[in-house]
Amino acid sequence: MTGEPNLLGDFVRARRELVTPEQAGVPVVGVRRVPGLRREEVALLAGISVDYYLRLEQGRDRNPSVQVLEALARVLLLDDDATEHLLALGADRPRRRRRRPARETVPHGVAQLVATLPLPALVEGRYFDVLAANPLATALSPRFTPGANRLRSLFLDPAEQALYPGWEQAAAGMVAGFRQSIGADTDDPRCIELVGELALASRLFSRLWARHDVVACAGAPKYVDHPQVGGLWLNRERLSVDGTIGQTLVVYHPAPGRTDADSLTLLAATTSGARQRARAPQG
Repeated sequence: MTGEPNLLGDFVRARRELVTPEQAGVPVVGVRRVPGLRREEVALLAGISVDYYLRLEQGRDRNPSVQVLEALARVLLLDDDATEHLLALGADRPRRRRRRPARETVPHGVAQLVATLPLPALVEGRYFDVLAANPLATALSPRFTPGANRLRSLFLDPAEQALYPGWEQAAAGMVAGFRQSIGADTDDPRCIELVGELALASRLFSRLWARHDVVACAGAPKYVDHPQVGGLWLNRERLSVDGTIGQTLVVYHPAPGRTDADSLTLLAATTSGARQRARAPQG
């Protein structure tokens, strides 16, 4: 096992440190020198030996039973998404040589759909790269353009952060969604490259990554403080793209009867006018 990443052990250790004794129903006696629960407390609550739990954290046992993993999920207060992630980390997977993944390509029909939708729309890849986007999406955020990476934009670009009041909360959700998207493949070259870059450049990313939070990305209302049309609430929908690994169609739309629809119409008109001027002959 030497040289292999200890994904299961790293995950349970990080989550153990986030659960307080009070949350777990453990009496607090004296001064505690470790954050969260002690190893022996987790082992006792999960009904396993301390030695066995220590082997799990250290990576000396990487294939515990489903019953053990479910007991750990209960003790560590994991929700459904995080429990599914834990079970996947504990599954017996054959060793394989890591290669840089092939370039992600958006299916032709999906690319056409994105281009013709009258709403901001884009396609995200497994690593949160923007693979396709229509002009209205780019007008909503200039970082919604093919070749950009959503994580890199949010953590490193102040202009992107300014679009989202309280952007650090959104950042936490994005990191947790990224972990869910890549699953156990944290050791593939693309992931290592992106995580390494962001961990060095952003203290916030480094701290959030160390938490090992996992959550499935889902549709939700989003508030955008746009520099041209002002604040607007948009519903963000996320739809899996059939026949791909991890690609998602993201569409933003206003709720009916709100002024946000007028703001989006104004943004669309501004965008259309700018494109027409750009195509107009000079001279």
